[in-house]
Amino acid sequence: MSQKEYIVIRGHGSISPLGHNQNLVAKAYKTATPTFGKRIYQHMVTPVGALSEVAENFLKVLKQEKKNYQSVDRSVLLAIIAARQAVAAAGWLSDSEVAINIGSSRGATELFENYLTEYLTTGQVPAPTSPVTTLGNISSWVANDLQTNGPVVSHSVTCSTTLQAIANGFAWLKSGMATRFLAGGAEAPLTPFTIAQMKAIGIYSQDQEPTIPCRPLNEEKKNTFVLGEGAAIFALEKVSAAELNNSSHPPIIIESVGFATEAIPSKTGLSKDGQHFQKAIRNALQQAENTQPIDLIILHAPGTVAGDAAEIRALQAVFGENNLPPLTSNKWLIGHTLGASAAFSLEYAIHLLQHLAPLSFPYPCFLNNKPFTAVNRILILAAGFGGNAAAVILSSGKS
Repeated sequence: MSQKEYIVIRGHGSISPLGHNQNLVAKAYKTATPTFGKRIYQHMVTPVGALSEVAENFLKVLKQEKKNYQSVDRSVLLAIIAARQAVAAAGWLSDSEVAINIGSSRGATELFENYLTEYLTTGQVPAPTSPVTTLGNISSWVANDLQTNGPVVSHSVTCSTTLQAIANGFAWLKSGMATRFLAGGAEAPLTPFTIAQMKAIGIYSQDQEPTIPCRPLNEEKKNTFVLGEGAAIFALEKVSAAELNNSSHPPIIIESVGFATEAIPSKTGLSKDGQHFQKAIRNALQQAENTQPIDLIILHAPGTVAGDAAEIRALQAVFGENNLPPLTSNKWLIGHTLGASAAFSLEYAIHLLQHLAPLSFPYPCFLNNKPFTAVNRILILAAGFGGNAAAVILSSGKS
């Protein structure tokens, strides 16, 4: 009889408005201080979740390491920093056989905008334009930086991108196609054209003064979407039950991943009761062998009236209107990082499973939330344009 095996998160790394290493991220969650700043876009003061000055300097140091790094997109640099941390935390050698899947909703948007401006001005672009603006550019450069020699995959499934990457890692490891897998998301969308796109949809927060311009589930029922930036990457492995039980520091277990799509009413819309959320959640719950209850849900909740309401209705349809587990989110701290947003939800989940208490929403919400108790099993949700949704269940690995 074969021994049970688990897919685990051996280590992870990130850079975001919360910080550029895990100690800073943990401290940021403990203090629960929103990280929003302001920039001028289209002659208007606009709230954004941007890197701190310290993290920005850290990025500049990386850019000077190699000549090639001076010509890659910001999304690539963010991914490289996060990937280095993840590999170090996992204890992997830099030249290991590692499969890599890092996704992004927008990819090299800053370089695209700069090169397009140059083209419209001069009619020409530099020779590197094509290779440094491909979506595969992110995973390829991370592999190059780490000197790994495994396969690289890149994709975009809008805001579900990271959970799709985690699912790929989960499946590859289960099948034996890989023994080590780096999965995550990177996004650098704080550019004029990307901000203009979000404002054109009519969802961007118009709150210029509040400390918390992004407020998921807000009682006012206002659109308070705010863009953020960053990257978070996870080192995944397959381990036996014996390895898991004998570990002095049990790794986080990925129990299951669920997916769904729905026929959408518009290019950006979703059904009022979040059909894609419902299907993805049920898919994840059905796949998980663990039958213990979900202790906590980390919402996708982008701070939009329609999106937040549909997600809550979906959860009520699955769990029962009066039986929802406690809910939390980190977007009121850092904003919505598009394709990397679920990566930061995963990072938040890991901190919660290891040593932190969940954050309560520090403003009035349209839903009364349950009090938090012990957290050993977390459901993480994501959804994006195109009617896609994904759900992942993590558990602490504690016996």
